[in-house]
Amino acid sequence: MGKQDMFCYQCEQTAKGEGCTRMGVCGKEPEVAILQDLLIYALKGLSQYAVEGRRVGIKDRDVNLFTCEALFSTLTNVNFDPSYFVKGIHRCAEMRDNLKKRVRDAGGQVSFTEEPATFKPEKTLEGLIAQGEKAGLKFDPSIHPDILSLQHTLLFGIKGVAAYADHALILGKEDDAVFAFIHEGLASMLRKDLSLDDWIKLVLKCGEINLRTMELLDSGNTEAYGHPVPTKVSLGSKKGKAILVSGHDLKDLEEILRQSEGKGIYVYTHGEMLPAQGYPGLKKYSHFYGHYGTAWQNQAREFEKFPGAILMTTNCIQRPKDSYKNNIFTCGTVGWPGIPHVSDRNFAPVINRALELPGFLADENGRSVMVGFAHNTLLSIADKVIDAVKGKAIRHFFLVAGCDGAKPGRNYYTEFVEKVPKDAVVLTLACGKFRFFDKDLGEIGGIPRLLDMGQCNDAYSAIQVAIALSKAFNVGVNELPLSFVLSWYEQKAVVILLTLLYLGIKNIRLGPSLPAFISPSVLNTLVKTFDIKPITTPEADLKAILGN
Repeated sequence: MGKQDMFCYQCEQTAKGEGCTRMGVCGKEPEVAILQDLLIYALKGLSQYAVEGRRVGIKDRDVNLFTCEALFSTLTNVNFDPSYFVKGIHRCAEMRDNLKKRVRDAGGQVSFTEEPATFKPEKTLEGLIAQGEKAGLKFDPSIHPDILSLQHTLLFGIKGVAAYADHALILGKEDDAVFAFIHEGLASMLRKDLSLDDWIKLVLKCGEINLRTMELLDSGNTEAYGHPVPTKVSLGSKKGKAILVSGHDLKDLEEILRQSEGKGIYVYTHGEMLPAQGYPGLKKYSHFYGHYGTAWQNQAREFEKFPGAILMTTNCIQRPKDSYKNNIFTCGTVGWPGIPHVSDRNFAPVINRALELPGFLADENGRSVMVGFAHNTLLSIADKVIDAVKGKAIRHFFLVAGCDGAKPGRNYYTEFVEKVPKDAVVLTLACGKFRFFDKDLGEIGGIPRLLDMGQCNDAYSAIQVAIALSKAFNVGVNELPLSFVLSWYEQKAVVILLTLLYLGIKNIRLGPSLPAFISPSVLNTLVKTFDIKPITTPEADLKAILGN
């Protein structure tokens, strides 16, 4: 690899469907990609000692939290600030060495010979980049391509687990089993004695752990803010000052609402924050008005025209234009050079900036959408749903869910939903719904035909509903009149897919394209075992599913 080259293929939009080598399609600079690789490399060494530490009774919560946040920072579009990774790499080595001493004192094995367990980070940025160029995804050419494919599937899945675990931690929910698996998975990538079957088991175990992680996050959200309830959300705007909140973490949104209350500012959501409008503990704020914009791929354009301050919560950030950098704030793990970062949830700078800006000059009455159909709501009307199925008013359910993105081909999901027959119901979650979330599909016996179940982590809700229906009809989930049509973009989607595979869900249709990190042989195994299919056309896929 030449100087300042990179290799990254963790997202669906990777260059040529093969891998970004000069600059990320997401806007990630080569030096950031290389530093991220080195941070992952360092985390593998730290994880070896964490695994051995647990064996001798040492569980270090600081190591657990650092590992999750560090992994989260390497997700697509999360952090583009090289200084963050420089600090993280040095912090990782420091924590590793301290943990090593404690494990040795406890009688644990510390004679690991793999370089991540012993390497010393260079002090300069140039030195770190030189180290990182030798620590990338394909640094070891001796690894069999199929093993490497499964290692990377596991790595990207673990990144998704770390993101959800980080969200749950913010709400006070954690389980050491989650941290233990993250360390086990990272440490395993340094082993040479695992077979193909061993790697497949680890990949499926990642899906199992993610189910527990999403359960923790669901519990944290609902205990703090109540179970979501069906709620009509305006897509318009109110005359007055405005703050736009994007991301996933409801705690950040709550704090913005609390701190801005009574200041003449309306708070709007964007993207994956749309489902927040259905939580009773958040919708109680009278200045929590509506949703602005559509999916994240329009993020930059929407933020540029938004007339108030913008808070980017722990989610993702796109390359901002200099003309509106002063109106963007990041928090959590998100970072971009030159963008103010709120590290302590004191959102006074955001509020003050919103008060300085003109805000909306007049009311704009837009359309509205419904949110709040998470598992608690749907299970409360289970009898009604079951009767509709038995009475043949509802023939089929489609879970059309996942990520959105800018690459052509995602119009498939809009067309699919538009073509779903009128005796079928569409369940949806995550930002992929912004391809069709404002479609009026009508109702079946008072049940909306388009049911927004929430954020991407609310795949947990969809799973709970599927399990409940399978019990009600006394059949397996794969025998239900339920089809999964998924779009993927980044690593949280990867791990949700692994969760579905762990649960034995078959006949999933996945698109817009298949992951570049899945080798032909591994793909063949997935097809044989789980009958995963790439999407084709809405018409052909609907015909194949419904049989007519």
